Formats: sequence, structure tokens, C-alpha cells
Amino acid sequence: MFCGDHLLCARLRPSNIDASAGSLEEVQRIVRQIRARWPKTSIILRADSGFCREELLAWCENNDVGYVFGFARNKRLRRIIGRAMQEAKQEHRRTGKPARVFCEFAYRTKKSWSRTRRVIAKAEQIEGKENPATWSLRSTKKPGLRRNSMSSSTAREAKWKIASKSS
Repeated sequence: MFCGDHLLCARLRPSNIDASAGSLEEVQRIVRQIRARWPKTSIILRADSGFCREELLAWCENNDVGYVFGFARNKRLRRIIGRAMQEAKQEHRRTGKPARVFCEFAYRTKKSWSRTRRVIAKAEQIEGKENPATWSLRSTKKPGLRRNSMSSSTAREAKWKIASKSS
């Protein structure tokens, strides 16, 4: 785990266990230490899809820790972002350049999540292929998409869409 360039935790684990095994305890320890020294600091945890687990999401939500977790692709998500993917394809055909359309929607997994959560998706068409990505996200700030929500290189040409589908 890093904070900018600063290493906060390194853990060697066997490759035959879940990527997130033991991460909750490490996050709890690090957040406790940060808050002991800087109690008003806003903390946002960023991780890939291997850590997007109910246990860690719920702990963050209950302890005022924001998060941006990658989310594994699946057929349900692909259906939800289908319209945005079509818009990105049309824009790519029109301009010949990579095209991105972002959408936001409420989503709940069929089994593993205890509740509905906010998800942001990037529908991207690059030369020769689709490149969708999704993130589960919780901000410690007021909800709502802003252009600065993503990295500037991603958001520079972004078109924001709000999707109302919550299936």
C-alpha cells in the first residue's frame, strides 16, 4: 500500500489465496495511525478489482473512508453500459480517435454485496476494440459527477452521462 510515493505496507502472501486476504486489517491499522496524527485528513482508498469486496467496502462506508475500487467486467455491467459503448463507437467512427463516454449508475451484485452502490463506468472505443472499465466509488464529499473525478488524461475528452438503470 502506498500514499503517493510513500510505502505504507508491504505484505508477501501466498498466490493461492484471495488477493484481498488480510487487507481489511492492514487498512484498519493504517487508517487508525493516520487519523491519530491527522484527524481531519480525508482518506480515499484506491484499489483494483481484487480488493472490491463487501468486507472492505462496508468498513470504508462505516468509517468515513472514501474509495475508488476497480470492478471486474461482467455481462450485467456490459448490458448496463451498452448505450454508452454505442456512443463511444459512433464518436470513434466519426473522429478516428479514441472515444470515451462515462456513465454513473446504482448497482448491486447478485450475491456478494449487501447493498446497492455507486458505480462509474468508462465506455471506451479505441482502434480495433472496445475498452470498457468500471469502478465502485464512494466519496467523502457530496455525490455527483464532476469532470475532475477521473484523471485529467481520461476526463479531458470525456462525455458524462447519467444512467438510471439499476439492474
